[in-house]
Amino acid sequence: MTRRIVVIGGGENAEHDVSLATAAAIAKALRSGGFDVDELTIDRDGTWRRGADALGKRAIGSLAAALGVIERADVVFPAVHGPSGEDGTLAALCALTHTPMVGSGLRAGALGMDKWATKLVAEAVGIRTAPGRLVEAAEIAGIGFEKDVVVKPASAGSSFGVALARDASQLRDALRCAARFDDRILIEDVVGGREIDVAVLREADGRRWASPPLEIHTDGLFDTRSKYDGSARFSVPAGVDGAERASLAEAALRMFDALGCAGVARVDFFLTGDGPVLNEVNTMPGMTAESQVPRMFAATGLPYERLVARLVDAAAVPDSRGREAIM
Repeated sequence: MTRRIVVIGGGENAEHDVSLATAAAIAKALRSGGFDVDELTIDRDGTWRRGADALGKRAIGSLAAALGVIERADVVFPAVHGPSGEDGTLAALCALTHTPMVGSGLRAGALGMDKWATKLVAEAVGIRTAPGRLVEAAEIAGIGFEKDVVVKPASAGSSFGVALARDASQLRDALRCAARFDDRILIEDVVGGREIDVAVLREADGRRWASPPLEIHTDGLFDTRSKYDGSARFSVPAGVDGAERASLAEAALRMFDALGCAGVARVDFFLTGDGPVLNEVNTMPGMTAESQVPRMFAATGLPYERLVARLVDAAAVPDSRGREAIM
């Protein structure tokens, strides 16, 4: 019997267009794999659409109509990056409706989306992070420049609002920019190291495994512009030795488990002379065929369509207590 998959894209945040691209690619891959696919989109104003058809003029009414589509799904594939999606919001919706869902549950999504919380979890399990501090957007006027830092919203994705500050003027501008995306801002020391990503996949039998590492090559900060204008280059597998690859994989798996992730997650590091330093974790990473995660798994011989199908195979049923039981 053909399984019916509902793919959800869009969202009410700065990553709306990125999420649309991810959702469209996933839906196409699933159809190619023989699945029956329904597409729901959350517009920027919070209203829902099914394909091109609006499901209502107000968020609450259109969500009620969308639930009718979700009710007929065998599995929901949330492809919304960022707040009100990746942060556990859609996982909570699936938990309340007892609908099998691809990816991480509410707790992992919420922790992974919050970069400060992620740092605290990493440090608790012995994974190094950049020295940093958390500030409120209302307090940025009193923050002075002391050293080169990276400024980022505590809960945002696709590097929106992320900037490098090398003097007091740049710091002021960076803080104001970050405050547009979140009322909590992370200020971190600059880490000198190679930017390396590792993806972790949890299979239907519960086994987790790490992809080959991918290295990001840019002329400067890997910010929103370099992510999407084609200027960044990727090497996969990254040119690392056996010990470095093992340490990256071990740290990625430990972080995946510490957050309680499911499905797939991308764990981003700086590789220094003293080993990996965690940058952040994405529990709903970019998932077009050209994105980092599919490239990493393609390097193992796992093509994009099969990767997406395996994520559906591993979809979990969130129960009312927030735990996940593998189907």
